[in-house]
Amino acid sequence: MIKVGIIGATGYAGGELVRILMGHKHAEIKWYGSRSYIDKKYCEVYQNMFQIVDAVCMDDNMKALADEVDVIFTATPQGLCASLIDEEILSKVKVIDLSADFRIKDVETYEKWYGIEHKSPQFIEEAVYGLCEINREEVKHARLVANPGCYPTCSTLSVYPLAKEGLIDMSTVIIDAKSGTSGAGRGAKVDNLYCEVNENIKAYGVAVHRHTPEIEEQLGYAAGENILLNFTPHLVPMNRGILVTAYAALKKTVTYEEVKAIYDKYYQKEKFVRVLEKDVCPQTKWVEGSNYVDVNFKIDERTNRIIMMGAMDNLVKGAAGQAVQNMNLMFGLPETTGLELVPMFP
Repeated sequence: MIKVGIIGATGYAGGELVRILMGHKHAEIKWYGSRSYIDKKYCEVYQNMFQIVDAVCMDDNMKALADEVDVIFTATPQGLCASLIDEEILSKVKVIDLSADFRIKDVETYEKWYGIEHKSPQFIEEAVYGLCEINREEVKHARLVANPGCYPTCSTLSVYPLAKEGLIDMSTVIIDAKSGTSGAGRGAKVDNLYCEVNENIKAYGVAVHRHTPEIEEQLGYAAGENILLNFTPHLVPMNRGILVTAYAALKKTVTYEEVKAIYDKYYQKEKFVRVLEKDVCPQTKWVEGSNYVDVNFKIDERTNRIIMMGAMDNLVKGAAGQAVQNMNLMFGLPETTGLELVPMFP
């Protein structure tokens, strides 16, 4: 059994980690870390875990935790993991960080967009960006994995094949994305109150959202060039889900069959990326509660542009599910272990 510790177990991503790992036949949670609920029973924080989890919440002492478990998940705000991690910890235990601390390779870019000093830049180069469909082999040998952000996961997987094949002009990429309110976390904020969110949709973080440099970096690797793009997220009144609609100019005239063959080249063997049938647009409802990403595209011959679309559950493939997928790879398990979750409907 893989002994697991979770720091930040009472946030939405942490709670989803607990839910998934409770059904994982090779993992056992030993530490439910939560600075806000120390010594409180976990099932009192999440009543859905009544008579399922009897443990009490503990602190975020990563050094003590490293002596007790095989892998640590840090589902915490930006800056915490970087402030706690050191060589001694990494020599004992694998770490999967769900924050942005190790996703961006340039420390100045991280500090500019997140507005905080990076406390352990010496580990940035070593950290593997844990988008399994792209960095699978690197993840297998990693001791520190940077679990991708939710918007970057959906955006990158939607656009990646065409960026990699050089089919689109990367200077023209525009990404429009929409997310459910769980993406904002469990903390109390006026903007996330029911009366603020219900019957409303709004753009936020326009031209300044922190996931922008992460998307640019990953698609830049795919295209083999430095890129700048427009990324605009929106908040929609639902609990879960992300929908990405991305636009780009085509470099040449292509047919549906040619583009479909490109998507199939990259994703036909991928369990968790489903390329939909022609003219079927991804919907968040069809991936809710699962680790799947549904992608598709539409060629607009009139404008010589292509529209790339993706939908996924921001808490599963966008956070906890992807983290467990990374854990499976790091410990030599079948990648799908504990993750063959059928999407919920309705």
